[in-house]
Amino acid sequence: MHIHAPSLIRRAVLDPVASNLTAVRARIAAAAARAGRDPSSVRLVAVSKTQTAAAVLAAMEAGQVDFGENYLQEALPKQEALAGRVVNWHFIGALQSNKTRAVAECFQWVHTVDRASIARRLSDQRPAGLPPLEVCLQVNVSGESSKGGVAPERASELAEAVAALPHLKLRGLMAIPAPAKDLDAQRAPFRRLRELRDALNAKGLQLDTLSMGMSDDLESAIAEGATLVRIGTAIFGSRKPQ
Repeated sequence: MHIHAPSLIRRAVLDPVASNLTAVRARIAAAAARAGRDPSSVRLVAVSKTQTAAAVLAAMEAGQVDFGENYLQEALPKQEALAGRVVNWHFIGALQSNKTRAVAECFQWVHTVDRASIARRLSDQRPAGLPPLEVCLQVNVSGESSKGGVAPERASELAEAVAALPHLKLRGLMAIPAPAKDLDAQRAPFRRLRELRDALNAKGLQLDTLSMGMSDDLESAIAEGATLVRIGTAIFGSRKPQ
């Protein structure tokens, strides 16, 4: 399956996506500079859920390499359509046991590991010819019952279990805090995630990744040490309804 969009349509998709990417990269660079950080230490994951393969292609042609998908049934056709291109696919949605095989086979990153049983399935189902699947533990830093994620006090136990699995590489932690407008309120849960990462490293783990920050709060996340920011709306515009 390949995309053969007319040039006029492709330009209509490409132009806003490319300009939006430029604006987001400028926001990341400015936020990193304010925090005294190297902008290259912050990696942009373009959240392409509900977006078309043509929109993803437009972002690729503007230099974007990392893409985040929430829904397997939507991601796999896009991956097929865009096969052969240099891309890192990040699974950032809720992960059910009946979806682990396809995720283990088709993604480079998973950000939403929150229990040992899922981690074991991902490790067992990772094809032998592929490098270890890079994973983050999702932590429920805001204590919201509506969101997934391991409780902070259980993160150490889970991290040790995941780090021992042969076909996974535990990279760090991920969080989706409750929305907040006030900058101090935004920064607080990101700070908790960073402090948890530091505490786990003090126990001997080697975590280098904090996946946190979205379109409305990426500056606060970068100020608290984000190394991966997951940006959708600011790049692609409002999401299309499912």
